[in-house]
Amino acid sequence: MKNQWTNFLAGYIRVKADGIGTERVINKLIKQNIYIWNVKRAGSHSILFNIQLKEMHKFRNAVRNSDCKLSFLEGRGGPFLFKRLLKNSGFLAGFLAFVVLIFLLSNMVWGIEIRGAKPETEHLIRKELDKMGVEKGKIQFLLDDADDIQRKLTNNISALTWIGVELKGTTFHFQVVEKKQPDEQVKLSPRNLVAGKKAVISKMFVVKGQSVVAVHDYVKKGQMLVSGTIGNPDKPKIVAADGEVWGETWYKSQVEVPLITNFSVFNGRESVKHYIKIAKFSIPVWNFKKPDYKNFETELSERPLKFLKWELPIHYKTATHREKEDVTRKYSVKEAVSKAREMGKKDLMKLIPEDSKIVGEKILHQTTDSGKVKLSLHYQVIENIAVGQPIIQGD
Repeated sequence: MKNQWTNFLAGYIRVKADGIGTERVINKLIKQNIYIWNVKRAGSHSILFNIQLKEMHKFRNAVRNSDCKLSFLEGRGGPFLFKRLLKNSGFLAGFLAFVVLIFLLSNMVWGIEIRGAKPETEHLIRKELDKMGVEKGKIQFLLDDADDIQRKLTNNISALTWIGVELKGTTFHFQVVEKKQPDEQVKLSPRNLVAGKKAVISKMFVVKGQSVVAVHDYVKKGQMLVSGTIGNPDKPKIVAADGEVWGETWYKSQVEVPLITNFSVFNGRESVKHYIKIAKFSIPVWNFKKPDYKNFETELSERPLKFLKWELPIHYKTATHREKEDVTRKYSVKEAVSKAREMGKKDLMKLIPEDSKIVGEKILHQTTDSGKVKLSLHYQVIENIAVGQPIIQGD
């Protein structure tokens, strides 16, 4: 089987020998180590056999003085097939162009579907996609992958809470969840408003119910702020207390900032190498230079290539090498204190409600030890401390 494939690729010729001395011709070829195969008798004085194309010169010398008549019936194998293809080069070029065209069309973006977004949000998404080059007619493997597109859209469009990105065939599908969805009106059951934490009342806005505390009062966690029982004490009416009670609350925070920090940063220099990956082998197709960076980080990205609806076992692969630099950051004690206060405030803002406000900040304790500045911070915050507490009938 191996010899058959080798002979086919190298090319061979079917030969007919006519005459009385055909057997002598065969024996002579064998003695001169000329490889022949598929020998068949075609008559009493005729023999058919195959001979390799590359041994034609030796064959001619061997049979030059024989009494047989030799005829070359046909050539088979790679060289002859290639020659026939060249005669039909127009057809071959058309077929190759057709395959390339189908391949390109199968790897283009032909649809962008956005669901769950308001018209104005959809307009913002399509505008941002145009900036990223995600539009109809673009080659898929030259675009960002779905995760990168999702991250960029979420970061650049403030109206989005979440967006799902999926590429199915030649269409991008976007599923959108927007921020600030209108809350459904919920019917409140009878309740009081109590303090969610200890605080000093700074202001109150009671929509429904009877206030039982005043501004500047100190309240403990669980203490009643607004009663849901109103009207005549003899015949009280129970309602769902509603409103806002803003109080000054207190938080403590511990922050450490090193005076000297070593870290690596990207300096903006990068090199992108392009490959075609078949199975486990990556064949470089563009940018063959090795990066001259001493310290760099490599990011790999792979995209499967498609033909019509089928995914080929071939991937378009990119390797992005980004140069990194080692940087030493030094703070004075004063700068470290300022940075620690900034970090403490950012951390606190993540813990308190969005509508809360930090109105005071104080350093309780400051030390410098083991190359670090350590701060103990105290914050005063104005926030809505009112939480609902159901009224159980019969209380």
